[in-house]
Amino acid sequence: MTATSRTNPSHRGRPTMLGQNQYGKAENRVVKITRDGDTHHIKDLNVSIALSGDMEDVHYSGSNANVLPTDTTKNTVYAFAKKYGIESAEQFGIHLARHFVDSQEPIHRARIRIEEYAWERIENSDSGSQFIGADEVKHSFVRQGQETRTAQITYDGEHWEVFSGLKDLTVMNSTNSEFWGYVKDRYTTLKEAYDRILATEVTGVWRHNWTSDEDRMPNWERSYEQSRKHMLDAFAETYSLSLQQTLYQMGARVINSRSEIDEIRFSLPNKHHFLVDLEPFGMENETDDGAVYFAADRPYGLIEATILRDGAEALIPVDLTNL
Repeated sequence: MTATSRTNPSHRGRPTMLGQNQYGKAENRVVKITRDGDTHHIKDLNVSIALSGDMEDVHYSGSNANVLPTDTTKNTVYAFAKKYGIESAEQFGIHLARHFVDSQEPIHRARIRIEEYAWERIENSDSGSQFIGADEVKHSFVRQGQETRTAQITYDGEHWEVFSGLKDLTVMNSTNSEFWGYVKDRYTTLKEAYDRILATEVTGVWRHNWTSDEDRMPNWERSYEQSRKHMLDAFAETYSLSLQQTLYQMGARVINSRSEIDEIRFSLPNKHHFLVDLEPFGMENETDDGAVYFAADRPYGLIEATILRDGAEALIPVDLTNL
């Protein structure tokens, strides 16, 4: 076997073929500070880039002629944060995806995944005390301990696919939840519950029906804020007989309220809370004034489903949210 045939499979009968492939720079952490006089604003993103196209040669022969270095994609993230600012995670991803596909002929498809971390402004104390030289503090922030916002933008030179979403949004109803009437067999030990805690950590992804530059682009910030609000309203207002029922109501509320969204998928782990047995200590736990529960972290029930606008096609991958 010659050195050429060892390094370039195109010189052989090639018993194997290259399948789907992509490359890019993952988890580029970029923080953009916008100064509006004394008032500052923060956008804190984690950006991952995946590019695909004419990349056979680099896999078969090692030729990098069509390869845009991943270090270049990293630099582009920072340059675009300064050039365009970060209006929203979705808009920033659109700028990046368009650039990579339109500026590089071998690249046919770009997928940008973004996580956004929220910061909350620290307001002045009621005492009015300030450090020397400060008129009013408008540049101090505390990292919010709520959900992480997510976005995935895919562009192939003609069509857009935009997924928005969130993860790690922990919610609880301390009542108005039941679970009974389920199938029982010889291994069933769970007791029916007619008043239980319902808690979950929401992971959700929703698909916008904006796919073309010829169509009006959604207001990404408002769309996210309102979608989050509608799913939380549905969680709070649904008298739940199952977590599945609550999930469906959350998705249906978003789709019925937001015309720009055609599909939403949730992954909801059931954060079980079990009454602690206090009888060995001569105490009754379940009383009118409250109870004590053990919060179990695992194992847990995992409820997942997609809710669609009537006539819409399911395009969100089922493994994008699941365990």
